[in-house]
Amino acid sequence: MDNRKTIIIPALLLLALSSVSGQEVVIGTTSNPALKIHQKTARGKTADTLELPFIDDFSYPGVYPDERLWEDNYVYINNNYSKNQITTGVATFDILDNKGEIYDNASTYPFEADKLTSLPINLDYGSDENVRLSFFFESGGVADKPELTDNLILYFYAPEEDKWEEVWRNDDVDFEGFKPVILGITEEKFLKKGFRFRFVNNASLGNINADPSMVGNCDQWNLDYVVIDKNREANDTIMADVAFKYPNRSLLKSYEAIPWKQFKKIYLQEMGPTFNVAYRNNDNIVRNVTREFQITDLYTGTIIRRFSGGATNIAAQTDVYYDAELFYKLDSINNDSAIFEVKSWLITDEFDRKENDTVVYYQYFTDYYGYDDGSAEGGYGINGLGASNAMAALRFRSYERDTIYAVRICFNESYKKSNITNFDLIIWDEDEINKRPGNILLELEDRTVVKGDGINGFFTYKLPYPIPVDGAFYVGWRQHSELFLNAGLDLNTHPDGRQHYWINGNWYVSQVEGTLMIRPVAGFPLITGNNEITMPGESNKTRFWPNPATAHIYIDTEGYNRNSDFISITDLLGRKLISQPLTDYIDISSIPAGYYIVTITRENQTLSVNRLIKTH
Repeated sequence: MDNRKTIIIPALLLLALSSVSGQEVVIGTTSNPALKIHQKTARGKTADTLELPFIDDFSYPGVYPDERLWEDNYVYINNNYSKNQITTGVATFDILDNKGEIYDNASTYPFEADKLTSLPINLDYGSDENVRLSFFFESGGVADKPELTDNLILYFYAPEEDKWEEVWRNDDVDFEGFKPVILGITEEKFLKKGFRFRFVNNASLGNINADPSMVGNCDQWNLDYVVIDKNREANDTIMADVAFKYPNRSLLKSYEAIPWKQFKKIYLQEMGPTFNVAYRNNDNIVRNVTREFQITDLYTGTIIRRFSGGATNIAAQTDVYYDAELFYKLDSINNDSAIFEVKSWLITDEFDRKENDTVVYYQYFTDYYGYDDGSAEGGYGINGLGASNAMAALRFRSYERDTIYAVRICFNESYKKSNITNFDLIIWDEDEINKRPGNILLELEDRTVVKGDGINGFFTYKLPYPIPVDGAFYVGWRQHSELFLNAGLDLNTHPDGRQHYWINGNWYVSQVEGTLMIRPVAGFPLITGNNEITMPGESNKTRFWPNPATAHIYIDTEGYNRNSDFISITDLLGRKLISQPLTDYIDISSIPAGYYIVTITRENQTLSVNRLIKTH
């Protein structure tokens, strides 16, 4: 790997491409209970030998491969790293392990990084039965293109010889989009029960001596639509499948997330006029497709809007980007937060794969502002001569008077954690004339770069007191050195002039095509509504907020005894993930997204039972 791994932006901005650590998505460090549970169940299962056909297009939720098909979980399943995937979901190979951390054996010379290994497959067929394996692969995607020495390699396993053999590797990296590959499996040593195959990527770090803090995730390959079946022709790379290309995105014009009470003030301005979807006909004939849409209030389970985009024909090998008109005000009975399930599905022929004809997005209105989609494909910093006191800032807007009581920032992990340094966390008002950061409202000196838990994890910097905001305000940092901070950058959303940087006495609008992953947390001192959710079996409800929550909840403990009462959080399978003495603040950052039961007990008596929604 060479210095092309770093993109230099005019003035002294540097963008070092980065990935999951965190991904979707979801928590992925060794200390995360969700990952520990996943690893135990996934690696502890034993499966019978699989029968043909073997098909995986990675269109399922979660960040790990389907354990019913694959025996390891090193690659990252996502919808963020590809530029032009043929179906929703890809498997990304990079230099991060299954905990979202740079491999211990990473070096500047090509090393074996991720791998994806199938479970045993029954290939007890004759060589004349035309068993073939096909797949689609992409070099780089939205992230870092590998060099020619950074290969994607395919191995076949001969069961009776107990031996892996290389059968294919890429011969090019300089291409756009997904390239199809099909290989015949003809040798008798592979046509056995117990056959397996494995993809591996070789990768290499940049110049770790020049500035280790700028060395991050790199050399991405994206894999899609892996198929093994018999009776296939040598050019059989056409998939008879109509599928979504990408997941649903936010229904809002600018924000991915905004506090609920703020949205209610400006929903006419912020609500997007259309419901946008992208789908593709991967077949070689014209197909007919019906588009369906639905929005559900998850607090009540009520379908609040359902409509059809009608039926239409789609030509072979064609992408469709469809904008369905959406005239609807999102509303909920809840006072301080809301969550909506935004669902789209295609009605196609019965023989189409059904795993990729439905996409779901969760529109959160909790306690924070956010432009990013939660996935850091890049890393951002200000580097070079004169950058020792440089600043970066992201613009937000409060549509009614509010307060900021914390700031969440996603920092990527650099090589050997070399970006761990101090910075000053700052909140500004706006210079209304020049539309840039103005007066400093709060400056917290000597904060430390902390990588949040899991893939794409955010770390919460608590403020010493609430900061009033009204109208436009900015959140960012002043750095203490020329060290590259490697803040998370979402390459799938655009800052649209909201991102600024300061160097050598002047503010400039950022030229980076990506959004800093900074989320100011608002509203705690002003919350007055009750967020109780009715569910069967709830009793003696306790007020806590926000709900849904991402990192913590506050609990109204009035009437309880902190010396004797306990609080526990269990999942819907009855597994107790948190159990501790009752306090008015509970950290829930370590548990995965989902629905939970919050129970307060005293000795053997249950005092209250409530439902909690944990979000990413």
